[in-house]
Amino acid sequence: MTTAVSSTLDALTDLADWHQRVRAQFPILIANPGLGYLDSAATAQKPQAVLDRMMAYLTTANANAGRGAYPWATTTTAAIEEAKRSVHALLGDSGTTSSVELVSGASEGLRRVADWLRPTLRDGDRIVVPFHDHAANLRPWLDLAADLAASGVRIEVVPLPVDPASGDYAHREFPAVFGPSTRFVAATGVHHVYGADLNVQRIRAAVGPGVPICLDAAQSVGHRPVLVDDLDVDFIVFSGHKMMALPGTGAVWAGNRRGPQFTLDGWPGTPNTVGAISLTAAAQWLADTGVTSIQRWCTALCALLTDGLARIPEVTVLGCQDSLAASSTMQRRESLVTFRHRRVRSDDLGFVLTAAGLLTRYDAQCQAGRDSQDHAVRVSVHAYTSPEEIHRLLDIVGQA
Repeated sequence: MTTAVSSTLDALTDLADWHQRVRAQFPILIANPGLGYLDSAATAQKPQAVLDRMMAYLTTANANAGRGAYPWATTTTAAIEEAKRSVHALLGDSGTTSSVELVSGASEGLRRVADWLRPTLRDGDRIVVPFHDHAANLRPWLDLAADLAASGVRIEVVPLPVDPASGDYAHREFPAVFGPSTRFVAATGVHHVYGADLNVQRIRAAVGPGVPICLDAAQSVGHRPVLVDDLDVDFIVFSGHKMMALPGTGAVWAGNRRGPQFTLDGWPGTPNTVGAISLTAAAQWLADTGVTSIQRWCTALCALLTDGLARIPEVTVLGCQDSLAASSTMQRRESLVTFRHRRVRSDDLGFVLTAAGLLTRYDAQCQAGRDSQDHAVRVSVHAYTSPEEIHRLLDIVGQA
């Protein structure tokens, strides 16, 4: 075994006991021992600690937030603020200018950032956004441009250039994309189809220090360390349900160093109190479990999977072809792998996998600009995913 293989796949041995302890904390997996859940990029399963925290709140202090002075109400109000502090802590943020707003997920969060951006744009300004990533990180910017055009303000929406061979941003083309009229950049942390870290740091270096950058971290937070000091971005947006909190939760972290202060406009109404509780519990669970260990485990599983898929002649793995073998020294897929079988339709293969107890996603993956002709099978893993589940999937695909 080469050093490169050892350094990657040894995580499956080094963290084997850790993984067993982690998996034992998920009641849904304990109740379904023959089932392999391989769709964590769509939503993550919930550990017992998160479920317990929500149940404890609902049975001891359930009330509305900001609308009463009795103990249950004040406890709930404090819980909302605790959820915001948990996001600061999860992102390693100790700044004095930053803020966190709770939202229903990444889709709402990105639209809220678009609302923030709207009054800062003028005729002729340019915004640079991803046209081949998560659809939720494209529609808000196109809708923003259309709304401004209706009021007589014409802005240019420019695609972030993409290397078609790897799926990564084509950073060598950045100088031709960013210019004096660039006012804003939206980017993605980890691609939800290719599984690659898209290296937002290169965008900051190319666009310069004065332009706000918004990072869609839906596939990053909860899977790997996401630290504001390492990124130099102005917004980090993510969904709670993908980092083991409840659906209908999420957050927008705003640095508030470039442009006006970020706030949510309008009357807030009743907040998602149970969702906020789950967000705090999930952030604490991730800290206790170790996000670095989660990243190492998931990266090793993806290396095991791509190495096996690369040995099946009929299979094409999407994204960088230089990082398929376990011996590769190229950038690893973080927590998901997407592939197509040349002779078996993706939906047919997905049904076969489901019948074998392996739950994957098999469609166009919510990738902007894609339709039914672009269907593929996506396998996404988390800390509770076992190597045995990956081997089972490889056996089935190899026999397809």
